[in-house]
Amino acid sequence: CYTCISVNKVPASYIWFEKYRPHTLEDIILPDNIKATIEEYGQQENIPHLMFVGKPGLGKTSLAKIIAKSVIKCQYLYINASDENGIDAIRTKVISFSQTKSIDGRIKIIILDECDGLTQDAQKALRNVMEEFHKVTRFILTANYGHKIISALTSRCQKFDIQISKPQFENHLISILNKENITFQKAQIEVIVEQYYPDLRISINELQKNCRSGSLQTSSNKQNIALVKGILINVVSKKDCTIIRRHVIENEEVFNGDYVGLMRQLFNFINEFEFDEKNKRKMLITIADHLYKSAFVMDQEINFYACLLAMV
Repeated sequence: CYTCISVNKVPASYIWFEKYRPHTLEDIILPDNIKATIEEYGQQENIPHLMFVGKPGLGKTSLAKIIAKSVIKCQYLYINASDENGIDAIRTKVISFSQTKSIDGRIKIIILDECDGLTQDAQKALRNVMEEFHKVTRFILTANYGHKIISALTSRCQKFDIQISKPQFENHLISILNKENITFQKAQIEVIVEQYYPDLRISINELQKNCRSGSLQTSSNKQNIALVKGILINVVSKKDCTIIRRHVIENEEVFNGDYVGLMRQLFNFINEFEFDEKNKRKMLITIADHLYKSAFVMDQEINFYACLLAMV
């Protein structure tokens, strides 16, 4: 019971994503070639400037901290660049940390998390700092959107595109459920993978949210497919949008009220229907547009309904 737990007494392990956050290189899910490269850095006790690019929830921040704390084992500074994104942060925090040598004579590391949130002026200033103080300080940059980072920064770093395979993703979720002694059906895991891959963070949160009385309580893949088919059939047959909306609302439990995930399923399922190519193209573009808008809108249900209106 959530209400029975004092805020000040909630153990860290109560939040599954934090409980299973990786703390060593062995714990983190990475392609073998990237892991091998980072292991070499550990043997050399040195790194170049690094840039990790990938979708949210893949462990880019955890990897950066693991390198600083357990691979290189050096003094480091962490900055969330999406919060401190202006040139003042570069001029004060970054430069003051970069220009002084560490006590033990080892290199220091600055982790600039979500550096794609830095302003253009801040990125240009950072370029000069990376160049001027490279003998003392190395940088690890993480970004969700690599195209937002100026080429002058990218060219100064060894860039790694962080990805994990679906089998790795699925096996990790299954491992967590087994450790928590949760009973589940493989079809339930497949639904979560289909909806949230490759975002591990949100997937683990969804697992915890849907675990009750020692078992995973989610809809089956068949229920999800039936819902998506029903929506598409109604859209193609030009049914009244209020009917379609009612059908979706009545089945919110099937997709856990996750309208963004439902749009992703619609997008992935369209090719399985025998639509003419012109209609397929229009529907795919419409869904892609509203998936983009989902990052900014206040109400995901309204955004989804607007998507249906544009598709009909």
